[in-house]
Amino acid sequence: MKTKMISLLLALVMVLSLTACGGAGNGTTAPPDSGQSAQPVDALSDTHIFIDDCGREVEIPSEITRLVPSGPLAQIVLFALAPEMFVGLATKWHESAEGIIADEYLELPYFGQLYGSADLNMEELAFAAPQIIVDIGEAKGSIVADLDTLQTQTNIPSVFVSATLETMPETYRKLGELLGKQEEAERIAQFCERVYDRTLSIMEEVGDNKVDALYILGAEGLNVLANGSYHAELIDMLTNNLAVVDDASSRGTGNAVGMEQLSVWDPDYIIFAPVSIYSDVAEKETWREMTAIANGNYIEVPEGPHNWMGSPPAVQR
Repeated sequence: MKTKMISLLLALVMVLSLTACGGAGNGTTAPPDSGQSAQPVDALSDTHIFIDDCGREVEIPSEITRLVPSGPLAQIVLFALAPEMFVGLATKWHESAEGIIADEYLELPYFGQLYGSADLNMEELAFAAPQIIVDIGEAKGSIVADLDTLQTQTNIPSVFVSATLETMPETYRKLGELLGKQEEAERIAQFCERVYDRTLSIMEEVGDNKVDALYILGAEGLNVLANGSYHAELIDMLTNNLAVVDDASSRGTGNAVGMEQLSVWDPDYIIFAPVSIYSDVAEKETWREMTAIANGNYIEVPEGPHNWMGSPPAVQR
């Protein structure tokens, strides 16, 4: 058990050292003779066609200086690359961001998000006059229709760039092409590659000795990030995630389960999300009977200015 604990904590340290790293797809701006990149509309045009990661051809400005993220994941990924381009936020910064993130960014207007809380204020967003709206992450089944509708309603080009923990370097390279920030994007991409590859090498040494673990969320501790879900990428990589369910949720709230199921899984180690029952879980009789709690093998994920393990599953991991 001690060996497993050390392996998990070492891997966590490697990944949590990331200041910017998380996912990608196929969106590119293609060379003139390729169907995969930017092509001038005409010789005198100041726009070009960008083929995003859901195959949509979107006419975008050739020089972008003003953008809006579609949601929290896009906000974190883009903020690492181009904070000066933000004209508004998809989600409000956590209170711990004060003193870490410059005041000028803390004071940006809040427009809401396309997915998740689905509280996007399209009128206020359009009034801020961004040149582009960028969605990043996992492609929803309705992504094409959603972005087409958003683009029609706001008259602002809207594009999607896919992102996973493994493919984050390519995500940044594509964003660098999109935003004209290739040099900075390449620097971040190479950093992501180094940390990800180092973590992989550590986990190869761990081999089959991964800790049996659960990532638990919710005020009552009755939600888990299911094995194989988009939000569980990191926990799946570093542990033997016991939360195997029939229908893994793609939502950040994970899958709801009962206390009986948690007891059946009975992990050696539990990682609690912020704002959970972590602080007093050892005082609850049912929880005290679980191996991880009885042995003191449980931690709470740090938060500030983002949840270090996810929520959203962006580059802060």
